[in-house]
Amino acid sequence: MKEFIKKLSPVFFLDTYHFILAFLGALIYRFPSKNIKIIGVTGTNGKSTTVHLITKILETAGFRVATLSSISFKINKKEWPNTLRMTMPGRLQIQKFLRQAVDSKCQYAVLEVTSEGIKQYRHKFINFEVAVFTNLTPEHIEAHGSFENYKRAKGKLFRATKNIHVINIEDENKEYFLKFPAKEKYGFGIKKQESGIKNKFNKTLEAKEIKLRENSASFIIHNSLFNIHLMGSFNLYNALAAICVGLSQDVSLKICQRALERVTGIPGRMELVISKPFKVFVDYAFTPNALEKVYRVIRENFNPKKMICVFGSCGGGRDKWKRPVLGKIAAQYCDEIIITNEDPYDENPMEIVEQVAQGTQGKAKKILDRREAIREALKLAKQGDTVVITGKGCEPSICVAGGKRIPWDDRKVTREEFKKL
Repeated sequence: MKEFIKKLSPVFFLDTYHFILAFLGALIYRFPSKNIKIIGVTGTNGKSTTVHLITKILETAGFRVATLSSISFKINKKEWPNTLRMTMPGRLQIQKFLRQAVDSKCQYAVLEVTSEGIKQYRHKFINFEVAVFTNLTPEHIEAHGSFENYKRAKGKLFRATKNIHVINIEDENKEYFLKFPAKEKYGFGIKKQESGIKNKFNKTLEAKEIKLRENSASFIIHNSLFNIHLMGSFNLYNALAAICVGLSQDVSLKICQRALERVTGIPGRMELVISKPFKVFVDYAFTPNALEKVYRVIRENFNPKKMICVFGSCGGGRDKWKRPVLGKIAAQYCDEIIITNEDPYDENPMEIVEQVAQGTQGKAKKILDRREAIREALKLAKQGDTVVITGKGCEPSICVAGGKRIPWDDRKVTREEFKKL
């Protein structure tokens, strides 16, 4: 019924509704962002990890911090999982969260900011101190109408943030985000940049002497050696973004270094669930770009005898274009492919599976029951193999027809099925 009303309502009416609700939320909770520094992180991939790393840096520096991400909510020492299945909560909820953070004497709030949230004015009446851009690849195209509209939605966070911008200097969309004015601009990357682009920033961070290991990485910034317990070059970008935020808040490199070295993993992000006799990783990746990065990192870091991949396509009714693309990527990297159910919502789950399978050129098994699919992957795995289960990470449920949610955790189910072997 809700979706039917949305389709019938004019865009202007919906925009006005969202804007008024955003104002009411701020008014009811007394405009809490006036009394706390807000850091907003946006982009296609890496938002949750970057939010987590920024939080650790600020906490290590002695600040009281509130955090809001797709993984969890946190106000100082109190943390609880995000069970909303919304990365960025609604307007009333987000203002209530910020009020609670202020009342708990938090000095910072680090928020994961989504394009859908921006589209619905959830970012309005929040005074952002820092805006962070991780990267941009095609996603939510059907919801926004085009990639350009998706990019413009992300840009609205930077238009609203007047003080500090932190931008991935290597992303091909950097110039778009650079055009928004700010008092200070920080750029980050792992490749040497020409002075022309570097001159557009107040400060740029370039990781040097990078060493990628099986479960960690190291790099040097301004003669300081950083060791992080996160794998893959993509996590270097997340770490650099977090360091930029720290430096913008007068946190020293030494404190940033100490903070990042304490991080031993991010829930549901390249999380090693089983280590012997074969490895099993669970990851949130559900975009083509993220999925390819995960597969490539596992291939390069662990060189498995055989890679067995379990995945589907998140978000029934959305971004149908990427389904065969995901299948094609899996066919390129995986030895065994099992396509399964993820979050079909009101769409026929088997139709989603079939559309993903189109990209695999007949290489995939189709098992609709996600538990059964995970069980099959574990049965196929031998010593020296690696199983990769993607699309949900640490999400606590599967969303099915009629707004129902089935309690779920890929990690828990994997451990349960492994014990039965």
